[in-house]
Amino acid sequence: MAEGLRKGLTSYGDAGFSLFLRKAFIKAMGYSDDALNRPIVGITNTYSDYNPCHGNVPQIIEAVKRGVMLSGAMPFVFPTISIAESFAHPTSMYLRNLMAMDTEEMIRAQPMDAIVVIGGCDKTLPAQIMAAVSADLPTVVIPVGPMVVGHHKGEVLGACTDCRRLWAKYRAGEIDDNEIEAVNGRLAPSVGTCMVMGTASTMACVTEALGLSLPMSATIPAPHAERFRSAEASGRVAAAMAKSKGPKPSEILTPGSFRNAQVVMQAIGGSTNGLIHLTAIANRTSYRIDLEAFDKLGREVPVLVDLKPSGEHYMEHFHHAGGVPKLMAQLGNLIDLDARTITGQTLRDVVAAAEEVPGQDAIRSTADPIKSQGAMAILHGNLAPRGAVIKQSAASPKLLQHTGRAVVFESIEDMTLRVDDPALEVTADDVLVLRNAGPRGAPGMPEAGYLPIPKKLARAGVKDMVRISDARMSGTAFGTIVLHITPESAVGGPLALVRSGDMIRLDVQKRSIDLLVDEAELQRRRADLPPAKTPEWARRGYAHLFNETILQADEGCDFDFMRAKGK
Repeated sequence: MAEGLRKGLTSYGDAGFSLFLRKAFIKAMGYSDDALNRPIVGITNTYSDYNPCHGNVPQIIEAVKRGVMLSGAMPFVFPTISIAESFAHPTSMYLRNLMAMDTEEMIRAQPMDAIVVIGGCDKTLPAQIMAAVSADLPTVVIPVGPMVVGHHKGEVLGACTDCRRLWAKYRAGEIDDNEIEAVNGRLAPSVGTCMVMGTASTMACVTEALGLSLPMSATIPAPHAERFRSAEASGRVAAAMAKSKGPKPSEILTPGSFRNAQVVMQAIGGSTNGLIHLTAIANRTSYRIDLEAFDKLGREVPVLVDLKPSGEHYMEHFHHAGGVPKLMAQLGNLIDLDARTITGQTLRDVVAAAEEVPGQDAIRSTADPIKSQGAMAILHGNLAPRGAVIKQSAASPKLLQHTGRAVVFESIEDMTLRVDDPALEVTADDVLVLRNAGPRGAPGMPEAGYLPIPKKLARAGVKDMVRISDARMSGTAFGTIVLHITPESAVGGPLALVRSGDMIRLDVQKRSIDLLVDEAELQRRRADLPPAKTPEWARRGYAHLFNETILQADEGCDFDFMRAKGK
């Protein structure tokens, strides 16, 4: 089997000439024959001036290169797309699959024996893992790490749970312009991903639970020296994998490892986005995520990590308490400890080495959980025939069983125009409904599911109300919010049939979400729906590909042709 510089030679019809030409040109970079004869470790560079989450990537790359070269292999750094959550229009999710395709094709196109992917901001780690699974080259995943916490008037702050909480106070008139401006400069005091249990932190923890990254790598703060020592160690592991030709993702990812990831996602109070991403990753393998089994785990696995938005602490506190290894130790037989990791260890070895930190309260025991059930529940009903999700750990307990009158917004634009209108007919007992915000309808299933409390209610002291949509929600958000209603309204899902004034019943204990309208009336409404047509935005390029092939939330929102054969 070809290795190093001899892998994947450019097709000129003469393999000897192809290698001769490749070496001639790469020597222009100043490499010696000794360097070029080593096993090659590719390293993705996802740094971008638009991506402050990845602001430490240049330092991580240097540390990885050091680890690779100390182990006798040769590092080659190459760029890929970089996606920053708050800088991506219309939404970062719209670009996740593009990043996955870019990363996969560059792994395939360029000679390397192993690959180190570096990511963090919400959609980057999922995209890179999807790519690595499909390319099936020995892979080490390095999360960029969370920010350190901020401070304001003696209070600890974290992006972005506290972003949303304090913005809600500003909307309600409890904070003035000067204070919200001061807060704006203190919420994100360093580079790195959000320091709460949002999607970035969720996916970093999931990656570690899957065995694709080094122990503790999910939680080390982005600016800490330990982050770069871990990167150097990751480089050493990648070099060893390049020499031994494994293990590949297909050897690491098993039903047991996917179950471990789901258990950890429930136990950390993970982001609902994490379920979509894990589903997309699994669909690149011969396995799948069973939503009913995931919901069953939610009844069995308690939330043990005391982090916002489900709890009170931040990622650095989770790290100093022992991180994911300590969490898995606390979870006991809920974790398959025989699952393998990229280091050659099993999770049994990782858990055995977990640090015991006296007095820490960020990682609870199963006897003293933050929540008795897991982060997420899967709902079904006539509004969501293929399912919907609620992050019950970050919801108001009194609203988990609720019946209310629908107040419908046709689109994100409609919601933006009307939600704060003083004339809007709405009370705190109503159910806010947003449609046409799903994978195809928006497009890209934006994080618009966190519908703002109408300003007149916010100023009257209302902090939460039931909100439902076919959109996503940031993992950093708090509220009684039903998301990912599937099928989405843009493809004729039942959400398209709801009218303002209809009654909607939510019962999380029974795992149900229902529109209280008789079936005959729903059939009449369905007959009145306008025929679907291709939107103007989807007539060319990537947008056309996206619109024609995007899957629904229950299938991971990947492109239909990217799933493993037989899916």
